[in-house]
Amino acid sequence: MLTSGHYDAAIVPSTRMLSAPTMTAQRQEGNGLRRGIAVIALLTCGFAVSGVEFTARAATTERVVVDRYTGLAIGGFDPVAFFTDARPVAGESDYEVSLNGAIWRFSNPDNRTFFIANPDVYSPRFGGYDPVDVARGVTFAGTSRLWLVVGQRLYLFGHEDTRAAFAANPAHYLNEATRRWAVLKETLAQ
Repeated sequence: MLTSGHYDAAIVPSTRMLSAPTMTAQRQEGNGLRRGIAVIALLTCGFAVSGVEFTARAATTERVVVDRYTGLAIGGFDPVAFFTDARPVAGESDYEVSLNGAIWRFSNPDNRTFFIANPDVYSPRFGGYDPVDVARGVTFAGTSRLWLVVGQRLYLFGHEDTRAAFAANPAHYLNEATRRWAVLKETLAQ
């Protein structure tokens, strides 16, 4: 039991006061590693925050919207099923065709045959880009989760609100989107 207020101890400098000359080589290497990890973490966070912008740019450089990792059009969903089943149906790798730089998948061989005979009828209009955004003069990739069939054509949307606006007045958006698509598609790779 300690009864005295006096201790025999060496005076140790605060760790805040340690600098490279007073640190061992091992600790200096450890601090360098920590700084490297911190830089990597900051860069990763920066890319993660702005990742949406990079993804949108990558997805909007082709005339047909494709997944940049798989090459699949409309997320691998069967484009004919939007007409025959009135819902998105996942396509199978057994029934696919490559057309316009995209791989199109189908849920059955009949749908594949229908698509090959009439790709302009069954593929999404404006290459799968949101028609409301095309009408504004920009390309924004649509998704197979947000879709409408209007006038026997499939339209994909990037946002719920653009789908609602389009559904309320399709003629307004189609006239402007059709006019602007001729110019926009020339800026996209084939």
